[in-house]
Amino acid sequence: MNTFRITEDNSIFAPMKKKTGFVVNTILLLLVIGLSSCSKYQKLLKSTNNEQKYDMAVKFYEAHNYEHAQPLFEQLLTISKGTSKYEMIYYYYANCYYQLGDNEEASFYFENFVTTFPNSKFTEECSFLSAFCSYLDSPNPYLDQTNTRKAMLQLQLFANKYPKSTKVDQCNQLIDLLREKLQKKEYEIGKLYYKMSDFRAAVVCFKNLVKNYPETKYKEESQFLTVKSYYLWANKSIDTKKEERYKAAVANYTIFIDNNPKSKFVKEAEGYYADALKQLEKKRLAGG
Repeated sequence: MNTFRITEDNSIFAPMKKKTGFVVNTILLLLVIGLSSCSKYQKLLKSTNNEQKYDMAVKFYEAHNYEHAQPLFEQLLTISKGTSKYEMIYYYYANCYYQLGDNEEASFYFENFVTTFPNSKFTEECSFLSAFCSYLDSPNPYLDQTNTRKAMLQLQLFANKYPKSTKVDQCNQLIDLLREKLQKKEYEIGKLYYKMSDFRAAVVCFKNLVKNYPETKYKEESQFLTVKSYYLWANKSIDTKKEERYKAAVANYTIFIDNNPKSKFVKEAEGYYADALKQLEKKRLAGG
């Protein structure tokens, strides 16, 4: 479709025709060059000249063209074992995954590099990058946290193995971030059980959270919700179970107040505490 405009004398012409033809020709030229380049790359992949393949892979890598470098290194990896270039090929190959954002594969190959080349000058770097890629692969708090725990372990092992490394501070910071994620996971699970009125499960989650992470920012609310959950659990329990659960609400109120005397939840917690005492007194007077 031509692009038209009106001239001062109201005549109509297509001023873009020449430009459009130039653009089309340019695109076709680039397409031909691209296809030619693609053809050369495919020939390189099929080539048995491994020296040329290695040189081109390194050039692609140094030009940050990891999409082209990685398949070449992958081919070379299988035939270079036992040669002087095997270590560098493995290092480049693992790094390609990292640069392409495939953190799971990168972590795997960095970890294998450390095992395969324990005395390499790249071993410390790869050990850290394996742990760091696991950190990057850690999911959000609402998903399974297996990878988060793996990343924490790897980061801690790196810090223990290389205590003088410049990466130790970063490892500790990353571990703290991952720990925060695990705390949030525990807290959100407890809140979910609480909202579902599964107070037994909520109590278990909140108490475990505080036990496992005593400095957690969720401690105050978790201890308050433990009191509230015990109280509500007692209310809906059969008569033979009410007493022990009201007593648990009273005991956990004391823990909550001792730890959070100025909490915004104090007034509400006092209400549950007072009524729990009242219910226990009724039961005592009734001879229950």
